[in-house]
Amino acid sequence: MSATKLPTGQAVPRLALTKAEAAEALGVSVDFFEDHIMCELRIVRRGRRRLIPVTELVRWLESSADRALPEPRDMRRGNETGRRRAAPPPRARCPASSGRSGRV
Repeated sequence: MSATKLPTGQAVPRLALTKAEAAEALGVSVDFFEDHIMCELRIVRRGRRRLIPVTELVRWLESSADRALPEPRDMRRGNETGRRRAAPPPRARCPASSGRSGRV
């Protein structure tokens, strides 16, 4: 994931990434990205090119992230009896792909 250089030597920040770059930025394989993440993203399609806006990756991360520990007020309320809190509803899953022959 490199930025293009301007004649003045300044780097131009990337606004969109390829699938491989987006997968690398998230620390996952391209296959995992295609199977589990890409279906939840809005992408730009131009011809055979698929671009993933950086802002869309950030949005997906923020909406998909869970807290590792409950907030302090959550520990005080509703958990006095030692009961566990209800699990959050499951996220929508990407539909299973029917093979990899249609890769772009």
